[in-house]
Amino acid sequence: MERRIFMTVTAAALVPGPVVSQHVDPALIGYFQSQLEGHYRADMFLGPHDLIGTVSEQYRLIDKLVRSARGETRRGLLRVGAAYAALVGWLYQDAGDLGAASFWRGVTQEIAVRSRDPHLIGYSLVNQAQVRTDLSDGHGVIDLCEAALDNSDHLVPKVRIMALQQQAHGASLTGDRAAVDRLIDTASGLIHRVDDDLPWGNACRRTPGYLEVQRATCYGRLGLAREAGALWSQVLDAVPSTARRDRGVYLARQATAAAAGGEPDRALEIVRSAVGIAVETGSVRLTRELATLERAMRPWQDAGVGRDLAEILAPVTEGA
Repeated sequence: MERRIFMTVTAAALVPGPVVSQHVDPALIGYFQSQLEGHYRADMFLGPHDLIGTVSEQYRLIDKLVRSARGETRRGLLRVGAAYAALVGWLYQDAGDLGAASFWRGVTQEIAVRSRDPHLIGYSLVNQAQVRTDLSDGHGVIDLCEAALDNSDHLVPKVRIMALQQQAHGASLTGDRAAVDRLIDTASGLIHRVDDDLPWGNACRRTPGYLEVQRATCYGRLGLAREAGALWSQVLDAVPSTARRDRGVYLARQATAAAAGGEPDRALEIVRSAVGIAVETGSVRLTRELATLERAMRPWQDAGVGRDLAEILAPVTEGA
């Protein structure tokens, strides 16, 4: 990574001290927590690039306050700081910068450990596993998720669900369909028990069909085109218009399943909407899904449907 880029990525997390001591009111914990939900919602509309700077700067402020805070106020700020670091890591991951994402996932884990919060520590390990998933390191994903679940009896159901579903992604990368279904089914049995008020990690509450989204994604990796396509049809019926970026990702994956199942015309029909979303949000995660579709459509690249696909994808591929 170039030094300039490295300094930009790390600036908010590596602020040298000492800092001037100040009084830190405990009410600031609630203030920062209340901001998180708004950032999560904005991410669904805007994508990563417009939010990275804002969330990073808020993390910098939290880090500054932690250095002056004492007792439970300090612990509370560490907990919310870990959630902000996790969000910055996710935004970089969605922007396609896995180096920056890995750095911020490491920051998340450090702050989680400092907070002594077992739920956040488990959450931070799942965050690390998400990066390993994007690196196609199935065994690394499984290692991290198993570590998160080592003391699962002491974790809130939400964190256990996150670790189980991410481990299923690891299993799909190693070709183990039986493990995928077992892990997703186990997580499904915990959904009704999610009742915490933690402000982070609430995708299983916000995302309709959250676990079936994970299963469909895993099936796509395993080459189970028919099963994946059926699940995507079911999931997309429930996705709200507010989850625009996620809808684009799901449409691209559904189109890839159609192509893998020998239905290029259907794939073409599905993908049209996803391209506009990719351009608007700047989500590299979505762009990569479209590249996966393009590879799946190669058998038809010289046919009319292949030429039509190239035209539809042009706004994305020309800007890549």
